[in-house]
Amino acid sequence: MLINQTLEGLSALRLSSMARGLKEQLESPSYQGLSFDERLGMLVDKELLDRETRRIDRNLKAARLRINACVEDVDFMAKRGLDRYIFMGLSQALWVGSAQNLVITGPTGVGKTYLACALANSAIRNGKSALYFRSPRLIDELQTARVDGRWPKVVAQLLRTELLVIDDFLLRPMTSDQAAEMLEVIDDRTKRRSTLFASQLPISMWHSAIKDTTIADALLDRILDATHRIELEGDTMRKTGVDNAAQKDAD
Repeated sequence: MLINQTLEGLSALRLSSMARGLKEQLESPSYQGLSFDERLGMLVDKELLDRETRRIDRNLKAARLRINACVEDVDFMAKRGLDRYIFMGLSQALWVGSAQNLVITGPTGVGKTYLACALANSAIRNGKSALYFRSPRLIDELQTARVDGRWPKVVAQLLRTELLVIDDFLLRPMTSDQAAEMLEVIDDRTKRRSTLFASQLPISMWHSAIKDTTIADALLDRILDATHRIELEGDTMRKTGVDNAAQKDAD
């Protein structure tokens, strides 16, 4: 009876993993030789591990990453100028904790989206929150929010996100209004949150892709401040005959 009350109490305290672990210990003779401290420690570890797993699952779902990518599957053999040491250092997400930015550039098919999603996935597993947008969709979302009154709410959500991934950045040239709205978002995040930009355009062409030169100066000044860079090159990896991991990495 006392054990049932204990199990019910753990559930009431939302310690469901500890409750399941205790039930498992009671039913398995392999735990009988352990001390009270050892068994209690195992229950606490189980609760902490399960909570962390649930947190990661929630944040991965909320991030809406375009690709289910992970750093373990990144192809470093492809000739595209990706430095393993630098990339794996970035995968520790220390740059996210320091509110720094990252820019990934390169031609179509060299894996910019995959690398961006893999780094976002790694950031989430290192305790950070992330959110993925293609640049055209983010611009549309900002313009719609400005019109229907959701602007403060949308901007606040973006600011709360520790790593904002903007893919296909400057895929289309930005109008003055679009650039001004993007500047508001990036200005809020500067030195407070991290943003990852993935773009087909080399950085040297970004300024000319923004119609308002004054806004372009301000926007690029904030984007490129405290920014890590991965500049990819080479042919597309989307070729017949590549293995599954490399094919996914080409996206």
